[in-house]
Amino acid sequence: MSRSSVRPLRRTALAAGSVLTLVALAACTSTAPGAGGEDGASTLERLQQDGSVTVAFNGEEPYSYEDGGDLTGATIALDREIFGALGVENVEGVQTEWNSLIPGLTAGRYDAVSAGMSILPERCEQALFSEPEIMYTTAFMVPEGNPDDLTDMQSAEEAGVKLAVLSGAIESGYADDLGIEKIEVGAAQDGLDAVTSGRADAFALTAISLNTLAEKTDAAVEVTDSFVAVIDGVPQIGAGAQTFPQGEEELRDAYNEKLAEIVSDEERWLEIVGPFGFTAAERPVEGLTTEKLCEGDLESLATELAPELGLDG
Repeated sequence: MSRSSVRPLRRTALAAGSVLTLVALAACTSTAPGAGGEDGASTLERLQQDGSVTVAFNGEEPYSYEDGGDLTGATIALDREIFGALGVENVEGVQTEWNSLIPGLTAGRYDAVSAGMSILPERCEQALFSEPEIMYTTAFMVPEGNPDDLTDMQSAEEAGVKLAVLSGAIESGYADDLGIEKIEVGAAQDGLDAVTSGRADAFALTAISLNTLAEKTDAAVEVTDSFVAVIDGVPQIGAGAQTFPQGEEELRDAYNEKLAEIVSDEERWLEIVGPFGFTAAERPVEGLTTEKLCEGDLESLATELAPELGLDG
């Protein structure tokens, strides 16, 4: 997403950063990812021969993370479904700091990035993205009963609430753009604590992250329905995708073919990612493409997709 189609999207967990070390980046498959096979086979053919693909993940719940030592998450579940359909049964993970994901991909340390990475114009110059897998929407964590009746950023502006936002996250920029009073916090738990202590009236974050947080607390809070934030009249449309090295069009296209079968079928998409808290609101709408997101013209894209996004009424 962007401010007037310029500000890059920074998803919530990115602001908190990663506690991981660069040592994990050194991990790689016995055959260098992205290099193809020694017999001249393409990367896709090598993966099929090996029966295994190595993906980088950031450790961000609920996208891709380890739980009790097991690799899991919504994007990992999609990987297992899609690569499995391509004849690659095993998905290995390399835990990697966020800012090192694309550099590590370019260096051939893994075959792909599975982290729900946002499709942004500057990233499109560095890597290949699959078609959108997940759309990002915003929500508020509020006290039970939603006393300020918050529904979107404009309602927060009109109600004169104080918002908790993650430092450096895009919701902080939304608050600045709309003149909403805010307090910045360093982690999602801090945002929850700000609401329960009364230091903030609401906590603004991506909807999926808030829903995940709400499921793990007994605090008297709830999460509002998700929405696409509108800033300066422009809906801030954003989506995440699997990320491949430049030059791996064959692998990306094969992935896209199987992905399209899943995204076009709401029931099947929810069956795969729903267990991780994703809802139909996060399923990419028809017409939202990587090509359009790489172009970065959110205003034109929003006009084109208004009916699908419910923005035309």
